[in-house]
Amino acid sequence: MHKLLLATNNPGKVREFRRLLDGVPFGVVTPAELGVALEPVEDGASYGENAALKARAFATAGACWALADDSGIEVDALGGKPGMYSARYGGPGLDDPGRTALLVRELEGVPDGQRTARYRAVVAVASPAGEVALFEATMEGRIGHAFRGERGFGYDPVFEVEDGRTAAELSDAEKDAISHRGKAVRAAAEYLRGLG
Repeated sequence: MHKLLLATNNPGKVREFRRLLDGVPFGVVTPAELGVALEPVEDGASYGENAALKARAFATAGACWALADDSGIEVDALGGKPGMYSARYGGPGLDDPGRTALLVRELEGVPDGQRTARYRAVVAVASPAGEVALFEATMEGRIGHAFRGERGFGYDPVFEVEDGRTAAELSDAEKDAISHRGKAVRAAAEYLRGLG
């Protein structure tokens, strides 16, 4: 069975990827399981370029297929920021809760109707030879005023979906069904099944 290396060191993403890739005809492995230590510089000009860059780097290092994503949250009232820089928003001194709190502070005084946002994900699948296929999806919502929910990661505690709950209040199955990453990884999984 071919190996599929998950090109991430983020434990939240690893859990999501494993759930979403259940049933693909590949042995899904993490960098730690393969002994791959890699932190590629994400200097692409788009989500797609960054995802492809990571997927290729991990496919080369692991000598196997690799799957990577690049994702971010785009807030309309902030002109689409933080976007591609979501994981580095506010500088290196901030963790996920710190970045999320900064985002909420920056939207102080912005009325509910103007707090629209979306998560965007691009998933890249790279072959051992470096060929890449890309899959993109979004999840629409709005930014709430306070942290709610214990699940998820990143900006999930303030990202409200259509029914008013935050992404951090959704069950794994509910989130996977509607999330940007869920939709993009499912498309990638279909592609992988076609290869198997």
